[in-house]
Amino acid sequence: MKVVSTELMRELDRKTIADFQVSGEMLMDRAGFGVAHVVDSLCDRYGWDYAAILLVAGRGNNGGDAFAAARYLKKRGYEVSVWLAGSISDVQGDARAHLTKLKTAKIPLEEFPTQEDWDQLTGNLLGESGSMGVTVIVDGVLGTGIHGPAHGPAAGAIRYINALSSQSFVVAIDVPSGLDSDTGRAAGDTVTADLTVTMGLPKRGLVEPCAVNNVGRLEVADIGIPPPLIEKIESDIEFIAADDVRRIIPRRSRNAHKGSFGHVLIIGGAAGYAGAVSMAAQAALRSGAGLVSVVTVRGIAPVVAGAVLEAMVHAAPETETGSLAAASWDAWRDKMSSFSAVLAGPGLTRHPDSQTLINRILQECPVPLVLDADALNVGEGCLDDFSRRKGALVITPHPAEMGRIMGRSTADVQVDRFAAVREAAKRSRAVVVLKGAGTLVAVEGEPLQVNLTGNPGMATGGTGDVLAGLLAGLLAQGLKPFDAARAAVFLHGKAGDDAAAEKTEAGLTAGDVIDSLPYAFQQVSPR
Repeated sequence: MKVVSTELMRELDRKTIADFQVSGEMLMDRAGFGVAHVVDSLCDRYGWDYAAILLVAGRGNNGGDAFAAARYLKKRGYEVSVWLAGSISDVQGDARAHLTKLKTAKIPLEEFPTQEDWDQLTGNLLGESGSMGVTVIVDGVLGTGIHGPAHGPAAGAIRYINALSSQSFVVAIDVPSGLDSDTGRAAGDTVTADLTVTMGLPKRGLVEPCAVNNVGRLEVADIGIPPPLIEKIESDIEFIAADDVRRIIPRRSRNAHKGSFGHVLIIGGAAGYAGAVSMAAQAALRSGAGLVSVVTVRGIAPVVAGAVLEAMVHAAPETETGSLAAASWDAWRDKMSSFSAVLAGPGLTRHPDSQTLINRILQECPVPLVLDADALNVGEGCLDDFSRRKGALVITPHPAEMGRIMGRSTADVQVDRFAAVREAAKRSRAVVVLKGAGTLVAVEGEPLQVNLTGNPGMATGGTGDVLAGLLAGLLAQGLKPFDAARAAVFLHGKAGDDAAAEKTEAGLTAGDVIDSLPYAFQQVSPR
């Protein structure tokens, strides 16, 4: 899904209204419907059957979206109330029309026209009054038109929303209030949302790394911008959406068999590191791959075989420290025609012989290859060496690993993640997945891909192994490396979100993500 500037999105709105006879009031109604749909789905996911929803509206179009959303949420049976950051008399245009509909629907509306009003509300919330009993608070205070810091009642409302966020789930309409929708930066008070529902297309600022903490998860509401208008847009950044992944995942033939869905070979593991290669194998199986084989050291082969019953586990020569020996490749090099994709690295260790093994695989593996974890260290300070390999390559570094292979610090990578991943893709001639909050996928000649599924609960050991196994499994099923990477990061994060909804972020494990993968696939199934 293309990422656009704020001005370009406004131009799309203008052309939709002028050339396709869609009124601004109707676009606002569609925006409200989209917000209500997302909030309803959210309540269903978390089991909030009788949720109390507070919508905080501003005086402009963002507030109009909130008024429309309130009506649709009431129709769905929720307890809804609206607070206005300003005076009713200040609401004009299309927003005024939806305010009138709000009153007709007899939805409770209160106005708080001064910053002092909001400061008092916040003081009461933090003082003796305690909880407001609000399940979801919807931020409709400020939209994409803000330049500079919020002030007056808007600033007070933002502080109130943030104070309430410790006990309520925060959903922002279009953009978290106070955030610059082009740069992703905050000049003053800014809402910290759990989820942002943006309209039409994602705005550039929402996918910037600096905005991740304010934006949270990102959903896009279809407000009916005609496809011909969108097709004419050129964008060098794209947001990975469910519809994109739905188009990537192939439909399964009814007469298919296990040989139809590829054979993954996973190479990794060492003494004391059975978990990494086991979780990668489990994720590869959950990806839909037909067959999974694992090559690991003799010492842990029985453990891996017991952990992944469906995989074929093969014991290989090991070094004196229990790491995979370079000689392990000798038995498999001439069998590559039996495999559809190879993953190397999980639990491998940095033993010199294991690094020699990875070099040999790079030079001689003819099928698509994923390098993860310790396998990436073979390129330490020598990123360009990855370009000299036999087959297609996907590498999956986290920021520290990216820094090592690029010969720079982790901080340097994080300062400009977009530039770092693009440079890495160009120099390595590979598909590069830069993991982190807002995982990026880059390959030379294609728009940069930004993924915003996932949550902080996934910052735990083993989740990277799950991603690598999932990616290799998708490659084995015939997806192009760029498409496999895009689909993998989305599904991996989606599975993490579903698992967190059930088990909390704090209690999340990599195994929970694996267990949730089938349900993530279910949500993007082509059938």
